[in-house]
Amino acid sequence: MAGSVAERDVVKIEDGHLNNSLGSPVQAEVYFPRLVVPFCGHIKGGMRPGKKILVMGIVDLNPESFDISLTCGDTEDPPADVAIELKAIFSDRQFLRNSCVSGEWGEEQSSLPYFPFIPDQPFRVEILCEHPRFRIFVDGHQLFDFYHRIEKLSSIDTIKINGDLQLTKLG
Repeated sequence: MAGSVAERDVVKIEDGHLNNSLGSPVQAEVYFPRLVVPFCGHIKGGMRPGKKILVMGIVDLNPESFDISLTCGDTEDPPADVAIELKAIFSDRQFLRNSCVSGEWGEEQSSLPYFPFIPDQPFRVEILCEHPRFRIFVDGHQLFDFYHRIEKLSSIDTIKINGDLQLTKLG
């Protein structure tokens, strides 16, 4: 279970306020200029065990795919390492995950108990960083774990979101 450590580490948007489950304000940790797709934002201090990233949005009416990535910076040349890339593909009803370290993509994971996204409907994705893994929750249900392939968690300092969705809240 996520527990109080994760609730304490929920983050908020720079301009607005995101409250934890007890309703009290929490400290700003992630700075997001505007919720426009494609989106790229900085995660203050990088990831660490207990830190949670929240992505809320609405899937487009006729989606093909969207992806959410946590990366080590946002450089293009050389490309930044990708700690985790989550990719929802609607034609195959798959939610894929992978990472790219030193330019090499790892083994893609695809097993799911169910496909959680519905066209033209809102969703809430939570990425909880734990010591050995990321835990991924969609709409409050744990969907899968993804074990870290990047050793230095604090170097994971960028979130990128792209594809067929509208962002409504990040934290």
